[in-house]
Amino acid sequence: MENVLAAGTTVIVGLLVGVEFAVAVFLNAIFGRLPGDAGLRGRIEGARILGFVMPFWYIGSVVLGSVVTWQSRGDGGTGAFGTATALLALSVLMSVTLLVPINSRVKRWTSESVPADWHRQLGRWDRFHYLRVAVLVAAFALLVAGIA
Repeated sequence: MENVLAAGTTVIVGLLVGVEFAVAVFLNAIFGRLPGDAGLRGRIEGARILGFVMPFWYIGSVVLGSVVTWQSRGDGGTGAFGTATALLALSVLMSVTLLVPINSRVKRWTSESVPADWHRQLGRWDRFHYLRVAVLVAAFALLVAGIA
């Protein structure tokens, strides 16, 4: 059962990494190339939709990582699972302190209320997001290493 939970946790975190990587590398680049304000509207919708779903996914990943770490105590993977879980917790902390405040503003923007510095705000969010993706990739790699 422990292996099933560890594998399931790794799949859930892997999917989270995949979504966040796709946002960072592909979706935002696509949105940036759309004509007019279509890209901005896409990012606003993304902030609304993913801003609703992701808290559950992030917190769930930390909880699952904690359970896997606890179950693996005394095994060879405990250190890898524990470090991965700490990185997942760090990604939640980064989200709450750095990304969510920006995202909360973005999702309230309308065509009439977009601030003059919207490029700067989205650029800042992007930079924090790249860092968060790197943390998530490291967590995922450690989960895989813990299973191996």
